[in-house]
Amino acid sequence: MRLLYLLLSLICSSTILAQVNLTSSDLPIIVVKTNGNTIIDEPKITAHMGIIYNGKGQPNLISDPFNHYDGQIGIEIRGATSQSIFPKKSYGFETRLADGENNNVELLGMPKENDWVLHAPYSDKTLMRNALTYKMAHLIMPWAPRTRFVELVINDEYQGVYVLIEKIKRDKNRVNVQEQEDHEEDITGGYILKIDKTEGAINTGFDSNYPPQNGASQTTTFLYHYPKPLDITDEQQSYIQSFIDDFEDLLQSENYNDSIVGYSQYIDIESFINFLFVNEITRNVDAYRLSTFMYKDSDAIDGRLKMGPVWDFNLALGNANYCNGGSTTGWAFDFNRTCPEDNWIIHFWWNRLLEDQAFIDKMKTMWAVYRMNQLSNDRLLGCIDSMKVVLDESQRRNFNQWNILSEYIWPNNHIGNSYDSEIQYMKGWLEDRLIWLDDQFKNLEPIDNSPPERYFESITYPNPFEQEITIEYHSFENNQIRIQFFDSLGKLVEQHQFRCPSSGRNIYTVEQAWETGIYYYTIEVNSKQTERGKIVRY
Repeated sequence: MRLLYLLLSLICSSTILAQVNLTSSDLPIIVVKTNGNTIIDEPKITAHMGIIYNGKGQPNLISDPFNHYDGQIGIEIRGATSQSIFPKKSYGFETRLADGENNNVELLGMPKENDWVLHAPYSDKTLMRNALTYKMAHLIMPWAPRTRFVELVINDEYQGVYVLIEKIKRDKNRVNVQEQEDHEEDITGGYILKIDKTEGAINTGFDSNYPPQNGASQTTTFLYHYPKPLDITDEQQSYIQSFIDDFEDLLQSENYNDSIVGYSQYIDIESFINFLFVNEITRNVDAYRLSTFMYKDSDAIDGRLKMGPVWDFNLALGNANYCNGGSTTGWAFDFNRTCPEDNWIIHFWWNRLLEDQAFIDKMKTMWAVYRMNQLSNDRLLGCIDSMKVVLDESQRRNFNQWNILSEYIWPNNHIGNSYDSEIQYMKGWLEDRLIWLDDQFKNLEPIDNSPPERYFESITYPNPFEQEITIEYHSFENNQIRIQFFDSLGKLVEQHQFRCPSSGRNIYTVEQAWETGIYYYTIEVNSKQTERGKIVRY
């Protein structure tokens, strides 16, 4: 499904690129010079970066001297889907000394570090979905990436409005877990893992011992983020893999929610709930299954697994027209029922936790508290209004450079004819989403994820048949079903593909005037064959 949208976007796009001549901005201006080299997707190339920022409320002229940063960087193109289909590229860069060593610096008031991201909002025509979501997450989580809106010029060519973002990294001012290099004798922490696509970097990790859900052909892989794949030792790998294995074994056990020996000894429950809130408010179509980070500190500090930080929300807040991503109703954690054939589906952790009454009760209590303060309508909608004011001047230049307003850019669920229209759509979407969530959390009960009495044991009747045969089968709602019929020589004579309409017992009837003889049928669920049988037509 996603590939189809990508192809349509490439075929149908009629974006007109106009070169804007930037002379001044009310945003900080970042200027990059590559000295004739081309920025690529790995490795980083050496370049020079200067930042012009004269302070809040002061104009920044492109002719002004670099007064905030003036030095060497290593820069590369970043992103998986975005870099292949969007002409406006996102970049990752590290600030460096003249000899190429890392140079930890403050950028635009953000704490010292050397790893940064220049995010290029393109299909997100509000330009703010990532910045807005990180701001929201910062209200309820220990750390979320800090952001600054900037305008970017590369080799004297204006690139548009960008978001300078702190990269997810182990650091006392970012993901503050124990530094492994300084505590090699204590391998219990810290670690940062992620569930994500593997494009764009060296990615290694380990597979879960359990499928994402019963009967799934997909596999969940936990990738090493810290220590980095090239740095993590065999002992560290063994430890963190065993920790996850033990946690998953417990989740699969009958006493998984025991108040003493249950899952609470392995995870920080509030961090899981906060992570869920951010992804459900935004109805992030990638939630729980991509760009999903988690971390574990040393046992001497707090060795429980924590969810977060959150990352990558440009397709959230109503900006995806596939897998119900644009809907203001429905749970993002129900993705597996909506799009079970996707290559990346949600791991079983979430459904298992949502079976537990204690987890549900805590979630309902936290939601009620947050909605009166941190996550109130006034607070969230006020953030949008504030960012709109900040972007008022620069967004005009951005859309002169990238003439995409009123144009479909994959995977837009809404196409506004102006910047104001895009903002009003997102605000209205968010208000409707919060109304739905308030009602759901008020009445939420533990989710019943138990399989049907018989997961898949079909019955065919009448058999033998004359013209019509009925197949009775058991499956989950929205599973992709394929029924194939073969003649006695193994030749395919007919097939039917459809989504299972409901969980439990289902009936499917086929009418066909085949020749008299013996036939065989197979039934596949989400591309995995579950049963085959023989039928006779007389």
